[in-house]
Amino acid sequence: MKLNLRRASRYWYFRLIRLQGSPHSLALGAATGAFIAATPTMPLHTALILAVTLPLGANALSALAASAVVSNPLTIPAQYYLAWKIGNLLLPGRLHKEQLDNLLNMVHHTSLLALLKGDHLMQAAKTIEELGLEAMLVLLVGGLLLAVPIGIVTYLLAIHFFTGLQKKRRQRHLLNHAKS
Repeated sequence: MKLNLRRASRYWYFRLIRLQGSPHSLALGAATGAFIAATPTMPLHTALILAVTLPLGANALSALAASAVVSNPLTIPAQYYLAWKIGNLLLPGRLHKEQLDNLLNMVHHTSLLALLKGDHLMQAAKTIEELGLEAMLVLLVGGLLLAVPIGIVTYLLAIHFFTGLQKKRRQRHLLNHAKS
């Protein structure tokens, strides 16, 4: 398991450093993906990322990569819990812990099946209907407030990473050009 995780992280690292685009476009894409992934809009992440990155001129591939890092089976329970806590502070009593637990169980058990069947939108509509609009509002408000700092921090880290990467590429190019 440890070897597979290490191998997978190396694979994704090399995919990340091979992304093409300006550091700003790549960082904006990463920030957009992280922001959207931090919201409780699970079955719609990819569609939302594409809908937002394309008009912004942000790199959609860096957005999708950041989204996978921020929102995955290990992080989703913590995200929904934090979104609930934050949203519940602003809109108290609209979503109870038991409802949140039921939602997390439903997301955990049905998201893979819905993914395999290609039934994302129907599953999302069913989840919203069962949870209720008031409860979803709590999660959305909390999730949006949680997503803002995540997006900002992601942008700052990504711009630093991609600017440094671009600088290394230029230096390597100049060195190779000077040798020939």
